[in-house]
Order: sequence, then C-alpha cells, then structure tokens
Amino acid sequence: MTERPEWTHEPDLASRRVGGSVVWANDEAFAERENLIKPGPAEFRPWNFGHKGQIYDGWETRRRREPGVDQAIVRLGLPGVVTGVVVDTAFFTGNYPPFASVEAVAVDGYPSPAELAELEWTPLVPKSPLAGDSENFFAVSSSRRWTHVRLSIHPDGGVARFRVHGAPVADPRLVDPAALDLAALENGARVAGCSNMFYSSPSNLISPGFAAVMGEGWETARRRDDGNDWVSVALAGAGVPRLAELDTTHFKGNAPGWASLSGRLDGSWFEVLPRTRLQPDTRHRFLVPEPRELSEVRLDIYPDGGMARLRLWGALTERGRADFERRFTESSG
Repeated sequence: MTERPEWTHEPDLASRRVGGSVVWANDEAFAERENLIKPGPAEFRPWNFGHKGQIYDGWETRRRREPGVDQAIVRLGLPGVVTGVVVDTAFFTGNYPPFASVEAVAVDGYPSPAELAELEWTPLVPKSPLAGDSENFFAVSSSRRWTHVRLSIHPDGGVARFRVHGAPVADPRLVDPAALDLAALENGARVAGCSNMFYSSPSNLISPGFAAVMGEGWETARRRDDGNDWVSVALAGAGVPRLAELDTTHFKGNAPGWASLSGRLDGSWFEVLPRTRLQPDTRHRFLVPEPRELSEVRLDIYPDGGMARLRLWGALTERGRADFERRFTESSG
C-alpha cells in the first residue's frame, strides 16, 4: 500500500464539493471531463459498455494519431496555495497516459476558456511519468495563490480523478470583515488539530455549503474510554464571534450528546460556549454568551460521533483584518 504524503490531508481545492469546475477539455471522446473532480473515489463495473465503449468513471480521450497532448482546465472552487496534486489513474490499465504535467494561473473574475488560453501559465509539475491504476503523487513548492490549474496528459488516455491539495486564500475584496464566518475554509480557516478522523476528514466541518450526506461531515470512531473527541480550527483571522452554529444534520444514531467551544488568542484556552446538549439531525444555532477576541477555536464533542458543519459568525478585529489581507497580498505577488 502506498503511503500517502502529508499534504494530502490538506483540502482538495478543485473538488466539485467546494465549487470546482472543469471548464474546458480539448477532447473527451470516451469519458466526460467532469468526472475528474468528483468527490469520491472512482468506481468500475466490468463489462459495462455504452455507445462509446467501456464506461469509465474518469476522463478519457481518443487515441492520438498526430503529435500533441490532451488538456483539461479546472477552475478551483477554493483559490489558494497548492501544496501537491494527485493524478489518479484508477482502473485505467492499458489506456492510461504515460506522462502528465500541471500548470497554473491566477486571474480575477470569470474568464472564458478562450481567454484563459491566452494567459501565461506557470508550471507546477513538469512532464512526469505516471503509473496505471494508481494514485500518482506530486508535491508542489509554489507559494503563489492560484485560481485555475491545467492538466496535460502526454499524449492521450484516461485519468480517473485529479486532486489539487492546498491552503485556501480568500480575496479580501470579496469579504465583509464585519460579518463573516471566521471558521470557514473558503475564508482561509484551517484545521489545526484533531483527536480522531476515523471515518472522514475534519476539514469537512468547515467546508462550503450544507452537507448532502453523512459522509460529507466529520465522524470519529466509537470511544470505549472516558475521554471525548475534539477538533481545533485556526480561524481566517483573529475576530470576535457572535453566533456559533453546530450542525448535526444526517447524524442520527451517531450524533454527539453534547458539545462545547473554547477559544484562544496567543495564550491559554477560555470558554466560548459551555457544554451544551445537542439533538440528532439538527442545525443548532447559539449566541455566544460573552464575545471576545480569539484566533483559534476548539470544538469538543462528548463523547464521540459526527458533526456536519461548524460555523462561527462574527467580525475580524483590526489585527485579524491585517493578517487576512497580508495572506492574500503575499501569495499574489
């Protein structure tokens, strides 16, 4: 079994689940480009043929009879700093590309594929060999914030999934610092620590939108001791929260019985929301009893179970706003 790099624990910035889109591909004769960024792993059913041949849960181009490469452009759902990419050729054996490369670009607004083609793209991964029916991992060293990535396969073939892991960086021009979700992934918050991620990633807790199914939340293993599970989130910036949302939607027989919130700003932890009873499959909203500035929040669940979403609505402080803007400026230079 291949050991997964540490950077794969970072969010997938390209996933359809966070708003990513495959905006263009030069060819998709056998299988649609949109499959590249589907959230779950690829599936395969043998001897499952359609009008284009064997049906693949991925992107597959025709066999080239002339020089060139095939390409797909992905608009990141969460623009940010890329730490690594995965080119997954699951179930592609005699038809996977022997090589792939990845480039990126940063652009404002919503350019068309034709406009994107005219821009200067920066290499993230040089032309590199691929293995068939495998996750191919490539670390990326760029510190720039990117909005689009382009996958090139040399010369043709099939790729099941394309993952773009990294740290989201929000554009401060598009955010109201006086009223935002301080714990939102799309605003630049990130998971700083977690006691258990047996069933699913804690980053799901702070992902955009509502969880469509239980698997889009965070769920821990069943505890057989006297402890409890927890997750801590480094906020988008230091701020003062006014409203906390603890959402157990879809979690019925496995919702936590209680939860509490703690916060800290440089020093020790302090209480934000006292231990409070939760109901299964419920979107709970609580006013913060004594709002005060914090830069990190910790959610404790008792004793274990699953949560769909954590939201922490409030305002950035002057310090938080400066850090928020600096993160964008430094990664856009």
